[in-house]
Amino acid sequence: MTFIAILIGLLPSFLLVGLGAVLRPRLSLNAWQGLDKLNFEILFPALLFVAASQMPLELNKVVAIAPIVWLLLGVGLCIGYLARPFGPEAFKDFAAGWQTSWRFNTALAFIAVATTAKTGAGEMAVVVGMGVPMANAFAVIVLSRGERLGLFGTLRKVALNPFLLASLSGVAVGLSGLRIPAPVLAPLEMLSAAAIPIALISVGATMNWGALARLDWFSGLICVTKLVVMPASAVAVALLLGLEGGIAAALVIWAALPTASAAHVLAAGFGADRELAATLVAQTTLLGAVSLTLWITLAEVLF
Repeated sequence: MTFIAILIGLLPSFLLVGLGAVLRPRLSLNAWQGLDKLNFEILFPALLFVAASQMPLELNKVVAIAPIVWLLLGVGLCIGYLARPFGPEAFKDFAAGWQTSWRFNTALAFIAVATTAKTGAGEMAVVVGMGVPMANAFAVIVLSRGERLGLFGTLRKVALNPFLLASLSGVAVGLSGLRIPAPVLAPLEMLSAAAIPIALISVGATMNWGALARLDWFSGLICVTKLVVMPASAVAVALLLGLEGGIAAALVIWAALPTASAAHVLAAGFGADRELAATLVAQTTLLGAVSLTLWITLAEVLF
């Protein structure tokens, strides 16, 4: 029954993804790309900032969570690299797919925690806040290697990432205990409320719905890394360290998320294989509809 309840909880999100597929022909490619850019530059940063800044955060909790999140991202990066012999010959094109083995869909993170009483938006905001900077740093670094931006260019790309800036500033405000004035907070909350539905519709519009038929050794290994190895590693770490239930459940759910829907946008920005990244986004999202539900159910049982 828990599995069915969680699946029903996630159903509205997957219906929005389906709506995106229906709406795809009604907007031009430039319009969809503009929508992605709006989400990347404004709406999602607002969501991350509001989620982190409005939750009372404890420094010791942030310090405890951060190394675990970074460790799990490192697991995804290292295990994902095992797919190198099966991937594109050009390193930049391989990196376009490799990044999807550790990046995560932030929109689904906050939807997923709403389906369980074991954890909440506060814990997830901390996990996401610690994960976004490192995940994006890894992605920019590996794609930069193919583009040869150099150390300064790579650091600049990482430092100016809107997700990174929003996450760190939100965590800083949350730790400080400062209250954002209502007239300032209200428009930020309005922007953040639009982020998730627009992201899900955009994913549906971008997704190649026949992607599962294109599973091969390369994409299969990437999907297993993201949807199985990372959450299994999160379960093992949580049990080994005896983590508090809310944090443990948040880590497992976060680790089990499908890859970031913006992965293909970043790949395109570096001139890498955008279609490969988009295919992996579709594959992890479609497979994740089942696997994420299973991992949430397991987290409820264990923690």
